[in-house]
Amino acid sequence: MSAYKYSRQREAIRENLIHRKDHPTADMVYTDIRQIYPNISLGTVYRNLTLLADQNIIRKVVTDDGILRFDATTAPHDHFVCRQCSRVLDLKRADAEDFRYVPGEEFDGDIEECQLTFYGICGECKKAQ
Repeated sequence: MSAYKYSRQREAIRENLIHRKDHPTADMVYTDIRQIYPNISLGTVYRNLTLLADQNIIRKVVTDDGILRFDATTAPHDHFVCRQCSRVLDLKRADAEDFRYVPGEEFDGDIEECQLTFYGICGECKKAQ
């Protein structure tokens, strides 16, 4: 974990994210990590999630409801957010180059990454209706 001192708590947070696909909030991670480290604070979990995201070890996913979620999959991919149950799902990306040319024509900088978030109703909520 680069120039930062090794932390068992930080490693446990990273491992927790690696083994989940539900894009948890910091509160959800905190609930899990407290089972291993009962004295850990929510602030410590937030700081470590932010540090891991700043180091590109995990990704932050911001949804339109303002809730910050975290994702251990750092390879380029997009997300779908269900407006009914708030579930965040990974979507495979076809080709990000398709999206880079549009703003690139009017933008004089270099676009290095593109992230799309799609919103709608997920399959489970659709079946339940």
